[in-house]
Amino acid sequence: MSDITRRQMIGALAATGATLVLPAYGQSAAGTSPAPRFGFDDVILRARALAAAPFEDATPRLPEGFDSLDFDSWRDIRFKRDHALFSNLSGGFRLETFHLGFLYRRSVTVNTIRDGIAAPIPYSTGMFDYGRLKPGASLGVNTGFAGFRLHYPVNDPHVHDEAISFLGASYFRFLGRDQQYGLSARALCVESGTDRESFPFFREFWIEAPTQGGNRATIYALLDGEAATGAYRFDLTVGQESTLDVQATLFPRRAGVKFGLAPLTSMYLTGENDRRVRDGFRDEIHDSDGLLIHNGSEEWLWRPLGNPARERMSLFLDRNPRGFGLLQRDRTFESYQDLDLAYQNRPSYFVEPVGEWGAGSVELIELPTPDETNDNIVASWTPAAPPEPGKPFAYAYRITAGLDMPRLAPNGRALHTFEAQARALGSSEPYDPGARRFLVDFAGGDLAYYVNDPSQVEAVATCSKGRVLRASVIANPHIEGLRAQFDVRVKPGDTADLRLFLRANGRTLTETWTLPWSPPSAT
Repeated sequence: MSDITRRQMIGALAATGATLVLPAYGQSAAGTSPAPRFGFDDVILRARALAAAPFEDATPRLPEGFDSLDFDSWRDIRFKRDHALFSNLSGGFRLETFHLGFLYRRSVTVNTIRDGIAAPIPYSTGMFDYGRLKPGASLGVNTGFAGFRLHYPVNDPHVHDEAISFLGASYFRFLGRDQQYGLSARALCVESGTDRESFPFFREFWIEAPTQGGNRATIYALLDGEAATGAYRFDLTVGQESTLDVQATLFPRRAGVKFGLAPLTSMYLTGENDRRVRDGFRDEIHDSDGLLIHNGSEEWLWRPLGNPARERMSLFLDRNPRGFGLLQRDRTFESYQDLDLAYQNRPSYFVEPVGEWGAGSVELIELPTPDETNDNIVASWTPAAPPEPGKPFAYAYRITAGLDMPRLAPNGRALHTFEAQARALGSSEPYDPGARRFLVDFAGGDLAYYVNDPSQVEAVATCSKGRVLRASVIANPHIEGLRAQFDVRVKPGDTADLRLFLRANGRTLTETWTLPWSPPSAT
């Protein structure tokens, strides 16, 4: 396979509209032996071949009339439900494709696998309702698609809801019960947070025909990009909390690249702990309100998200992390007051590595945004030693899509974060006009036990620069938990890492709340 160039491979596919089917490793297509079943090894073989050839990204020109669509016009192009694939499988999945147009200009090949045989889905104008658009004769079977989605009876046995979709670059998202789309996942980040960032993309997908009435689906995907290629396997299980098991093998094209593994992307505009941007009647607008980390030392960390005035990057050094995710913890409608967008129903995504990932860091990037149309939050795992060219780099993980997910942070968890001007806690206390006060509400775990006597609980507050002036704990019966508050003074121009947790009689009662903070005059 090493003597087949990427140009030859893609050129042949474009000319014929067919999928290149290669034998799996260790099997031969010659003679009378049975034809090999298409599987993950075949995708790995393709990714290896792509990495051995120069990268090319020739985005095809869209047919006239589809090259200048705005979002609303593109959304008017709807897949006809009676053309859905797998619809003969009672009660199971339905496969639909997305049309090219708007931001989605790169054509991808979508295949199905039946009885081990992979075959591409040919494009046809008969698959879509174009609304006001008039498709021309230039749209042929090789037009391709922008992506695809699988529908499943997620919430009602008689209604097929969208369960997972792959659309744009390497983005994908999926849902569990009673959830509404918010954040997304990506296959890979490349040099995120730098001026060298690039966006690898999926070139081809293969979807196995699901079993009759089953709630599991298997998807293979071929990733390409200027920094790396990759083979991915996604195993989706739909349920109350849907899970996506991911296996990946990367083939770096060059050395020294910062890769972000298992990346999650979300939006944070405004909330209780960051009101730099205000928006009319809505006090909070975000798809996620915090980053949760379960590190290799079994510590649970909670980092509230924000919408900073300029880009902010936070690194959490670790070895063999247990998990990390972007969570939406505020599930109260009154916080958002948005009848259409229902931010209280946005899912949380939590990533759990399979096997040991070694040394590295969870990286959080927060970008400034003036409105809610931009995904300005990225969280991913960055290995300390970048994968090397010529050496396949394999890893695996599970993403869970859920709402409350009580198993995460089994002790008390941080629900709300507030910042205010410090004021005296009592009439005899001195007042420091340069100090700021942070208030954090904790609930869950064993905290309800202490609501009637919070004096037994200590707020352990620290800062990497400056000093903590005072800290205290009071009961918050509205959440059956406790409110910790502490005053901190930091020199203007400095940034301090603040940390807080609660303990009683030497026993830790909560996760650790952490936040980088600069005095207002520094921003």
